[in-house]
Amino acid sequence: MNAIYIRRSIRSYKEQIVEKEKIDKLLRAAMQAPSAGNQQPWEFIVVQNKNTLEKLSHLSPYAKPVARAPLALVLLANMEGLRFPENWEQDMSAATQNILLEAVELGLGAVWLGVAPNKDRMDYVKKLFNLPEKIKPFCVLAIGYPALGQENKFIDRYDESRVRYEKWS
Repeated sequence: MNAIYIRRSIRSYKEQIVEKEKIDKLLRAAMQAPSAGNQQPWEFIVVQNKNTLEKLSHLSPYAKPVARAPLALVLLANMEGLRFPENWEQDMSAATQNILLEAVELGLGAVWLGVAPNKDRMDYVKKLFNLPEKIKPFCVLAIGYPALGQENKFIDRYDESRVRYEKWS
């Protein structure tokens, strides 16, 4: 699976909309993720409105790419009725990674902007989208067609010194 090896955080995008078909594929990929006890806590807000993207870019000092992106996905966890509520962040991480890999497959670039567990960021997203109490913000993904000079490309990150077999030393 080449997407695993070439995926990079893309923070600059062309002024080109992301087609609805591709948005649907991103969301479908997210919902194929594994989750604890198959609880599937994910909920999503698709953001394309420039005013909302601008507001969302004030989430943190690192969220500036959202203002210039044609698309952001806000990943949320619905805490209602979870069998394993302590695993919601793991579930959401798997869904997020699936989106990032599918974006590469679709010729898109994306960057993961953390929200949880930072209370200020979570509160900002809750207020911006008027979220009910049972919904916890997890992250925001800025997504678009990579701008010139931005690309998903292979950089070898393998470090043999971090691998041990059977025991630590």
